[in-house]
Amino acid sequence: MRVLHFFKTYWPDTFGGVERTIHAIVNGVARHDIQSDVLSLSKMPEKNTVDFHGHMAHKAKLDFEFASTGFSREAFGRFQELSRKVDIVHYHFPWPMMDIVHLATPPGKPTVVTYHSDIVKQKFLLKLYGPVMHRFLGSVDAIVATSPNYLATSEVLQRYKDKIAVIPLGLDAADYRRASEQDKTHWRARFAKPFFLFVGVLRYYKGVHILLEAARQTASDIVIVGEGPMEASLKKYAQEHSLRNVFFLGALPDTDKAALLELCAGVVFPSNLRSEAFGLSLVEAAMFGKPMVSCEIGTGTSFVNQHGKTGYVVPPNDPSALAKAMERFVTDGEAAASLGTAARLRYEECFTAEHMGDAYAALYKRLRD
Repeated sequence: MRVLHFFKTYWPDTFGGVERTIHAIVNGVARHDIQSDVLSLSKMPEKNTVDFHGHMAHKAKLDFEFASTGFSREAFGRFQELSRKVDIVHYHFPWPMMDIVHLATPPGKPTVVTYHSDIVKQKFLLKLYGPVMHRFLGSVDAIVATSPNYLATSEVLQRYKDKIAVIPLGLDAADYRRASEQDKTHWRARFAKPFFLFVGVLRYYKGVHILLEAARQTASDIVIVGEGPMEASLKKYAQEHSLRNVFFLGALPDTDKAALLELCAGVVFPSNLRSEAFGLSLVEAAMFGKPMVSCEIGTGTSFVNQHGKTGYVVPPNDPSALAKAMERFVTDGEAAASLGTAARLRYEECFTAEHMGDAYAALYKRLRD
């Protein structure tokens, strides 16, 4: 069996949360003798069409972007060409251009869409796009929600419950190289006292501004790994308020990130808006056996991090609650260790790439047969 994934971006242009999920699905279903290709957009398609870990990352020419949506005239022909060669077409939502391509050039093959997130920010544009979106979602054969929490709280998904399967996102621990003792010694020397780790792109919905307010209410160090559009304003706030316990490290190599995950007292994930649909960084934390602090925003974050079992879930936009939850990890090390152990067990039970791959392989075979 062969599957074509279609999304706006993929490696080597970018490798964010959705791209990592596609990669994990591709690797997971390969164990079931299912081959995959990925089609995405690129400013330099000739250069960035490559073999990536045993599957082809195909590119169509990116013409322009508007409202976080890439558009491409070439995508219609490339999609038609590649979809002829596969048994299943796998879409990743949201991306309005994808809906148009699908409706304009129907693949004539079974189709599945992984529904990563509602459209949250572009309220006005959603009114214009809504009819196309519902025509697209109504036409596909299966829709995958990434958590029961998101299915229960998404007005869009509720309209298509009869064709929805829930398959949580998963990560492969083998993709994460453990840090060397030398790397860990380096970071221990830099952060000698207990610290909390945030990992992610610094976007508006990540709630890092709330975390900085919480930093004023705790003596613990807070280490921020990642970069993004909010970086300058966050650093300015930290400087204006003399937050000497906050450290912006920017983007780091995977081995350094692994060292920090191993050494931290816990992972803090303050996303405060529904745009945060799942939170793969929480899966990383669970994989490393770390207790977590996250916010209740009605999405998959509270499916990954279960309050009182793998960490604490606090109200969004509440710096005091965030600070108190972090301090509980410091003052009660035994409880924190127990939560971390439970987080690792939950990762093994629910969030491995193997579990995700098995579930998608079964879905593909059901659609084909």
